[in-house]
Amino acid sequence: MEHPLLLVVEDEALLHIFLEDVLEGSGYTVSVQSTVDGALKALDADISRFSGLITDIRLGDRKMTGWDVARHARELCPTLPVVYMTADSSHEWAAYGVPGSVLLGKPFAEAQLVTAISQLLNAQLPG
Repeated sequence: MEHPLLLVVEDEALLHIFLEDVLEGSGYTVSVQSTVDGALKALDADISRFSGLITDIRLGDRKMTGWDVARHARELCPTLPVVYMTADSSHEWAAYGVPGSVLLGKPFAEAQLVTAISQLLNAQLPG
């Protein structure tokens, strides 16, 4: 059985490792990008290979954010599950977040992340 592939966009190296460990330990395959450009290129190359997107909002690029990554992803695949992570931007979710997404405030428990992406993925299953 193939494990769902998640695109994780996070610019902090220590969080890369944490997120990858948690998600892979929960049965997912993970592709990590540390920049907006890298994330957009991965999505443009073949969005159909990704089952979901997990993105930090505040990334190193001051011009573009995780909001932009998610909007671009949804332009390519309107049903792609999206989980946002933020320490300071939760008040902007209603204005900038894509519909049918989940926002996790940092710090969050491992179980919150796994539950959020699992629920979004399960909501897509037929029946």
